[in-house]
Order: sequence, then structure tokens, then C-alpha cells
Amino acid sequence: MKKVVTVLVVLIAIVGLTAVAGAVDTTPGSEGDPVVTKSYVDAQIAQLKSGGSASDTYKAVQLTAGQKLIGNEGTEVILRSGEATAIDNGANGVSDITGAKDLMTGQTVAQNHLLLIPRSDGRGILAATEVWIMVRGSYTIQ
Repeated sequence: MKKVVTVLVVLIAIVGLTAVAGAVDTTPGSEGDPVVTKSYVDAQIAQLKSGGSASDTYKAVQLTAGQKLIGNEGTEVILRSGEATAIDNGANGVSDITGAKDLMTGQTVAQNHLLLIPRSDGRGILAATEVWIMVRGSYTIQ
């Protein structure tokens, strides 16, 4: 009798564990683990490329003396020619990635340095002369 009870308890435990394991559906192709085909991924990439998002590539932009380029969060700027100064937000500067420093308002932007606008809070560059810059990301010109 004791053996029968033990066998029944073990069988109930096995059935219970099997039911719990079956609830977690990691079968390939199921909702818990969807299969994505190469053609689907290729179509999604092609759709993104055809959209021409402003953040995909660098765009050449010309500013005249006195114009400001104000970048949004994540915008990258490279001064290619001319002279420009940084515009900070009053507390923090524009990240000069190449120079490993923050540029505060009025500090000179070095040519061919990669600048990063960390937040959409008014940071950017001011053209002192006519400048050509490369920009990746969204921005406004004032």
C-alpha cells in the first residue's frame, strides 16, 4: 500500500511538472519564439533604406556667418571648413568626441572633429564665417 501511494505521488508530480513546462512555449515558430526569415529581414532593411531617414547618413550643410545649427538629441556634427563656435545649454557643453572634452558657448570648434549633441536642449554651433558641416541626425537652422 505504501508503495502504491509513493508511485501515485511521483506520477502526480511528473504530470504537474509536465503541465508547467508545457505552459512555457519556446517551440520554434510559436508566439513565444517566433521564427524570422531572411527574406523578412531583407525586406525590413530595404524599407528602412528607401525611407531615407535623416539619421542614416551624413548630409553636407552650408551655414553663413551668424547662422546657428541647433541639434536634437543624438545629432552628430563635423565642421569641414570655415570657423564656428559651440553653443551650450547654459550648464553643459557640446561633446567634442575627437577632442575628448565639452565645448562651452564661444569655444572654437576644431575642423574635422566629431561633435555630439547629447540632448534636445538648444545645443549646437554658431558659424563665425561661412562654414560647411556634415550633419547626421535632426536639427534646425536659425
